[in-house]
Amino acid sequence: MDTLISLVNRIQRACTLLGDHGADHASASLWESLPSVAVVGGQSSGKSSVLESIVGRDFLPRGSGIVTRRPLVLQLHRIEEGLQDYAEFLHLPKKRFTDFSMVRKEIEDETNRMTGKSNQISPVPIHLSIYSPNVVNLTLIDLPGLTKIAVEGQPESIVQDIENLIHSYVDKPNCLILAITPANQDVATSDAVKVSRQVDPAGERTFGVLTKIDLMDRGTNALDVLEGRSYRLRNPWVGIVNRSQEDINRKVDMIAARQREREFFTSNSDYAHLASKMGSEYLARILSKHLESVIRARIPAIASFINRSIDDLEAELAHLGRPVSVDAGAQLYTILELCRAFDRVFKEHLDGGRPGGDRIYVVFDYQLPAALRKIPLDRHLSLQNVKSVISEADGYQPHLIAPEQGYRRLLESSLNYFKGPAQASVDAVHFVLKELVRKSIAETEELKRFPTLKGEIAAAANEALERFREDSKKTTLRLVEMESSYITVDFFRKLPQEVVNKGGNPAPASVDGDGHFQRIGSNVLSYVGMVSETLRNSIPKAVVHCQVREAKRSLLDHFYTQLGKKEEMQLAQMLDEDSVLMERRQQCAKRLELYRSARDEIDAVCWSG
Repeated sequence: MDTLISLVNRIQRACTLLGDHGADHASASLWESLPSVAVVGGQSSGKSSVLESIVGRDFLPRGSGIVTRRPLVLQLHRIEEGLQDYAEFLHLPKKRFTDFSMVRKEIEDETNRMTGKSNQISPVPIHLSIYSPNVVNLTLIDLPGLTKIAVEGQPESIVQDIENLIHSYVDKPNCLILAITPANQDVATSDAVKVSRQVDPAGERTFGVLTKIDLMDRGTNALDVLEGRSYRLRNPWVGIVNRSQEDINRKVDMIAARQREREFFTSNSDYAHLASKMGSEYLARILSKHLESVIRARIPAIASFINRSIDDLEAELAHLGRPVSVDAGAQLYTILELCRAFDRVFKEHLDGGRPGGDRIYVVFDYQLPAALRKIPLDRHLSLQNVKSVISEADGYQPHLIAPEQGYRRLLESSLNYFKGPAQASVDAVHFVLKELVRKSIAETEELKRFPTLKGEIAAAANEALERFREDSKKTTLRLVEMESSYITVDFFRKLPQEVVNKGGNPAPASVDGDGHFQRIGSNVLSYVGMVSETLRNSIPKAVVHCQVREAKRSLLDHFYTQLGKKEEMQLAQMLDEDSVLMERRQQCAKRLELYRSARDEIDAVCWSG
């Protein structure tokens, strides 16, 4: 039994060091899976006296109002007869207290350190271990006394704050409730009984403690409560005789007080038949025995919870990654690995392993053809404009046979319109690639740890894409200019010199000679149509070659070159982790260490048992 309770004590202390103290409803915790005994009662119900009677020492703060303002996790350890009592606080691990008045002062000081000297409360517990030959192995959690109204100096929310804090413990199914009720108060109106009835209506995990029995009016007794007639619990009620205020003032020895308590029950005719099951010593023994049985029953579930938590924490740590090395070579290797991880994701987008790369095909298959169709050739090659261009090209001397210069000017000006769709295709693919870079950085899990490096990779990738865009723009514009620079002569040589009608006779010219210009416009339009088909195929080739292929092949090449020139400090700055992730990794590592240690201890206890 001692081994099991000591095991839970050690795990509870370790939990508190990690900030896991059972007052957080947000998530399941190891603390919540551990059985505990919470002491609940109204102010002035005698809670402090009960705890001091169980310990056999005068060590708790006293006074009016809210004295207990933080949970006190009181762990009792039985030691060999003849050894001196002493106490230790978890927050002062190397300091041993043998003067218990100093224990009281330290509880007060540590409470004020967390809450100030106000009357506010805090959910963070104080851990106190007491070692004595006069105790049984037991852990009790002393909670602030319930109150109905806020008094001067207390916040208006104090009543609800205390209830919330108490419920954060007693709501847990593993928590035993020590409900403290004064005998000179109707049990039906007891604050402690009210709380226990809410969370434990069957009374299965509640131990009722009746205090101040010796202060009841003469001629009355507490048998209706103690024998379970007034309010029945699964566990029998235990009566306690507290020290009087005079005894406290006179600093009456606690061992002597225990003896007087025993004498009260054995000598009182009302309670003599219950004397063996009354008093603080009996209460401590049955609590310890019951706590041991609950722990034994819960061990499999606790072990299961710990194993699941270890698996989850190991998986999360693997996801968070290892801490960054301080070695420059290792840092450079890490950066390169992260860059390669990003590059893999980016290529998967382009090659179809992830969505997004198909938008480049949309540019070539839909946007470019649509832009080519929208070129205003009908307006540019209108009869009026053709006449104007031909006339201007001939100057004062009209052409004799074919308007050579007019044709070339019409062709060059028409082909110039293709520069717009060519540049638009370059820009459209550029924006798709930029978006894929953004998505790839966001989807590279390994990079999430390093916001600085993530920003530098994004900047380097986008800078490279800008260079690729400029190269692509130059190349596609050259394609258009090449078409303007050299006209395919055979195309015009193969054209008929005049349009004939179905009968084979020359078509009659219009009165004003417009047919001549119409044929010129038609011939130019046919040639431009042929060039349009050529550019529709060659522009995508140029864009893919200059942008997409280069992005796949050398997106971070310039970044790698610069990386090799960086000093150790600069590399470390690039691997400056997100502080939230660093803190989370540290928390996970500490919690994993705790859970592994708890698993080993449980295994050792189970095997030894």
